[in-house]
Amino acid sequence: MATGVLQRVRGGLARAKSGAHPAGQLLVWGRGFATSSSRNREDSWFKSLFVRKVDPRKDAHANLLTKNEESNLYKIQFHNVKPECLDAYNKLCEDVLPSIHADKYYPCELVGTWNTWYGEQDQAVHLWRYRGGYPALTEVMNKLRQNKEFTAYRKERGKMLLSRRNQLLLEFSFWNEPVPREGPNIYELRSYQLRPGTMIEWGNYWARAIALRQHNREAVGGFFSQIGNLYMVHHLWAYKDLQSREDTRNAAWQDEGWHEAVYYTVPLIQHMDSRIMIPTKASPMQ
Repeated sequence: MATGVLQRVRGGLARAKSGAHPAGQLLVWGRGFATSSSRNREDSWFKSLFVRKVDPRKDAHANLLTKNEESNLYKIQFHNVKPECLDAYNKLCEDVLPSIHADKYYPCELVGTWNTWYGEQDQAVHLWRYRGGYPALTEVMNKLRQNKEFTAYRKERGKMLLSRRNQLLLEFSFWNEPVPREGPNIYELRSYQLRPGTMIEWGNYWARAIALRQHNREAVGGFFSQIGNLYMVHHLWAYKDLQSREDTRNAAWQDEGWHEAVYYTVPLIQHMDSRIMIPTKASPMQ
């Protein structure tokens, strides 16, 4: 950088000596840099040496990262249940949620429902898909308000919860679409809070890395948040058991390119979290 600056400064001197500058323009040289009466132009030239130029994007990140031919929206729910109520909560969900999933009147699907085994205890996690995006979500919410069974379910459920939160997600175009699975399996939900502005970079590396994690069908789905905690990424994996998880993850390091993906994506992360989850009886993913 310093050599380039010096060369450009010398070039400016040469032009000045050859009369390349307009007549009457006063040049003053100090500390090796040129200043002149056309200060705005000189300041602009100087700043251009150090300021990184970024081409403005004309598409939202969501449009660059999702499957454009589909408009699936996902909702993930985290319910922290009173420890003494977890069995009753699961039974209540088993009685109500599958009926909504199976009813074509509601344009939504229950992708999976789990209890956290390792991680935050006494927690239920539900993942819903809305084919048709935000209009489908709005339609489902409006219809459920008129559903007396669901209204009673929400009232009874509220007595069992300590807290709850949710996020609206889109799926990465390069990840597998989550589909029902036969069990038994355990599931790992790895959640990453990224530094703002790094989602595209994350997607670029994982678009290559995900191809290295297909050997045992462990890749279930990859999502990023639209509403809720922003710049949040969720990766969902399936394994036969904890030892299978360990073996599969260790084997990934033998694939060329995996270490590079990890090396370049770790600095993008502000915080990360892992949950090992067990599917409930109501889950299409077993």
